[in-house]
Amino acid sequence: MMNNELQILGEKLSEKKYQIAQRVHEKRFNKTRSSKYSVTDKEIIEIRANFVGLFGEVLIQYPDLKTADEAFLRWGKEVGEKSCSLGIPLDESLKGTTYYRTYIWEVLGEEMQKHDMSLATSLKVASLLDPLLDQAVYAFSSAYVKFHHETLKKAQRAFLELSVPVVPITKGIAALPLIGNIDTERARLLMEEVLQKSSKMRLSHLLIDLSGVLIVDTMVADQIFKIEKALSLIGVEAILIGIRPEVAQTMVNLGIDISELKIKSNLEQALKDLQCSITMFS
Repeated sequence: MMNNELQILGEKLSEKKYQIAQRVHEKRFNKTRSSKYSVTDKEIIEIRANFVGLFGEVLIQYPDLKTADEAFLRWGKEVGEKSCSLGIPLDESLKGTTYYRTYIWEVLGEEMQKHDMSLATSLKVASLLDPLLDQAVYAFSSAYVKFHHETLKKAQRAFLELSVPVVPITKGIAALPLIGNIDTERARLLMEEVLQKSSKMRLSHLLIDLSGVLIVDTMVADQIFKIEKALSLIGVEAILIGIRPEVAQTMVNLGIDISELKIKSNLEQALKDLQCSITMFS
């Protein structure tokens, strides 16, 4: 008896899914809001209708619910990632949850009254649908946050890669102008990018310009030493240029030993000395 009633309710939800989706959409967005996120009203309503349809399928297929959890988790993941990629704020996306619950239950309530269904059926529907809605919200939020975090990491890496410009000057010689602070993450990327680009460009010398670096502490100095040693292992000689007077004073006060590093005052002096060396050994 109850299974038949659940099937009737499920079929009604499936029949009314676009109507419910439209009502949720109208409650959530005005006529121009969706265009702000480069997605059409039709696309959003289709997504909403598919979601409502999942609840209908749960009631129709009861008690066989093996695939229900997977379906809701999959929906939450896909739509969470899509919402994030469209730039829709998480709090704004989740506001529709209440409306889904309200309009789904309006349709179910009318159908229950029409067929004079029992309280037991109503309780069973609630025990089935409410946890699945909560699960979908959880999956949606988790996917949204994860996708957002990954997007930020990719953007940060792209930004950092742009901050490691190895500029060719002449055959076998290039400059690396560094600007701003060098933290642990940037230092790690510096090592990777400098080695790859130096090898790809077949450099013999890399001029590391520190004129745009305002602070050189022991950590930064240590990273420079490591980069210099790593470059030497692939046959590239690193030359530091453009150390600012105040930075030089700080390095001395910190007791940083730079005796093993090759240092020139500026780019012109470094190139002049390199040209002399090349001429001498040619």
